[in-house]
Amino acid sequence: MALWSCLPSAPLLLGLLSLSSILLPQPVAAATPGIRHVIRKPSADIPIFREAPAFRNGDQCNSSDRIHITMTLDSNYLRGTIAAVLSLLQHATCPENLEFHFLWARFEPDIFSSIKSTFPYLRFRVYRFDSNRVRGKISKSIRQALDQPLNYARLYLAEIIPPEVKRVIYLDSDLVVVDDIAKLWEVELDDKVLAAPEYCHTNFTTYFSDEFWSDPNLSRTFSGRKPCYFNTGVMVVDVEKWRNGEYTQKMEEWMGVQKQKRIYHLGSLPPFLLVLGGDIKRVDHRWNQHGLGGDNLEGLCRDLHPGSISLLHWSGKGKPWLRLDSRKPCSVDHLWAPYDLYRLSAHTFEE
Repeated sequence: MALWSCLPSAPLLLGLLSLSSILLPQPVAAATPGIRHVIRKPSADIPIFREAPAFRNGDQCNSSDRIHITMTLDSNYLRGTIAAVLSLLQHATCPENLEFHFLWARFEPDIFSSIKSTFPYLRFRVYRFDSNRVRGKISKSIRQALDQPLNYARLYLAEIIPPEVKRVIYLDSDLVVVDDIAKLWEVELDDKVLAAPEYCHTNFTTYFSDEFWSDPNLSRTFSGRKPCYFNTGVMVVDVEKWRNGEYTQKMEEWMGVQKQKRIYHLGSLPPFLLVLGGDIKRVDHRWNQHGLGGDNLEGLCRDLHPGSISLLHWSGKGKPWLRLDSRKPCSVDHLWAPYDLYRLSAHTFEE
């Protein structure tokens, strides 16, 4: 597994691009010479973004208090990722304390270039997720985007993130944060491995097939638990506990069952529910106002749920940048637009 990093250690180095050593025994020799020339105009397939303002820490910030954020990198969702990063920086009390860990399926210098040129001062590393880890394990779901190997990278965080990082916040690319992410980072996990908002009013049985519920050997997995739905697009994860508890292996076992019997329909979510449903630390709903992209089939418009909001999440088929470009936006999409740094966008960011 290869790692590309941009971790400035002094102000004079803030504009420099560096390549770190290879983390694990899977060297990518071809990446080394090319990285020196990565600051260039992206290809026609990669959007071009305006440079974001430089967000600085206040006097009250301790620079050693790192907040580790993990996201995936994909050309189809890059515009969403850029908007999410901007929102995190803009609303953070100590933006220079944020350290990003990006996961991609393959080395893409144009994407690396876009992030570096858009956020020259960003502290980040990029890791390669080996798609072969899930080849043969993915079953067809109700939406093609849910079947992409990178969608399953969140199951393997404990194997990808360096061991010195004990906790991460995992975030999807189709969201914006409108509050200080440090508030979510500081949640007490107690003895749990994961924290996320739970939604116990939803019908939990619908996330699994009739074949699952009719098989007592399968359905008894929830015995002694009161499982509720939680969205895996916003999670605080203790990666050390995850690693020690072998949660990746437990989820892979359920993916193996799915290949033999059709026990669920929704990509990487059900393995999380099967292993951790009813056994997570509950977080306030304000940290995942999800479903703004509509359902997984049509992506119809949805209104905001009542209550306070710290994070807006366009989970579902409809993505705000696509609906805005089509000139058929939903009302909630205008809440995403101020964070859009796409150079050809009609929306502008006001400092």
